[in-house]
Amino acid sequence: MGRKRQPSNDNQQRDIIGMAWSDRISFEEIEKDTGLTEAEVIRLMRRSLKRRSFQVWRARVSGRLTKHRRLLKQFLRTRSNPDYPER
Repeated sequence: MGRKRQPSNDNQQRDIIGMAWSDRISFEEIEKDTGLTEAEVIRLMRRSLKRRSFQVWRARVSGRLTKHRRLLKQFLRTRSNPDYPER
């Protein structure tokens, strides 16, 4: 198992929490900027937020296309396919 990375200071931790709450910043972008994986960001959020705040955040980002670049690309590729059935 790899070494668990943690933010080096409170300002960096606040920045990561802000990015995690943002709808426009994907987990992939957070990892690129900070080196923290999605699982590590979730662990940080669980440790840093109140229980209910964490639950609200988790429900909000679970399956959200903009938080998972791979899902967003797959969705857009499917929607641009002319054989995709309209709803």
